[in-house]
Amino acid sequence: MSRASIDSPELAEAYGGVAKALHWLIAALLCVQYAIAYFMPHIGRNTPNTGLVNLHLSFGALIFLIVVARWIWRLTHPVPLMRELAPWQRRLSWLTHLSIYAVLLIMPLMGWANAGFRGYDVSLFNVVPLPALVAKGSALGRELGDVHVFVAWYFLAVIGLHIVAALYHRFVRRDAVMARMLPLR
Repeated sequence: MSRASIDSPELAEAYGGVAKALHWLIAALLCVQYAIAYFMPHIGRNTPNTGLVNLHLSFGALIFLIVVARWIWRLTHPVPLMRELAPWQRRLSWLTHLSIYAVLLIMPLMGWANAGFRGYDVSLFNVVPLPALVAKGSALGRELGDVHVFVAWYFLAVIGLHIVAALYHRFVRRDAVMARMLPLR
């Protein structure tokens, strides 16, 4: 397939400015969140909710709120999958995006529940207090913390698939799939 020009009908199906801004904001926040998670101390029985641990919880809550806004925006401002894609590619794209949204909504809730299990106060950057999702000592909260870590690794694989697919479309297929989400298009 030939490279799409700026005037091509494929770019008419590009995401709007709000969708692009939310997409790239979430991507940037995820980079920060994973960096915090990498450098924060291992959360054990006596780990206090201070420093990077507290920051990790705040960024998780912020990401959750922005993802909810992004999801609502996407539902009310849909962009169709490109007609030029093979049916299996449209299906895989749909499944990948669904997986991304599901994880971005579920993973912060699991971490938040684990914070409740530990008796941590959760707030949005020490400004807006958030209620505990489970009681201190809750078995569910403890288990969700373990699943949270596993899902974080799974999510890195899904993000990798998303990035590889975008680069494949840009450099191998030379179609407009990636261009639809680029900030300057």
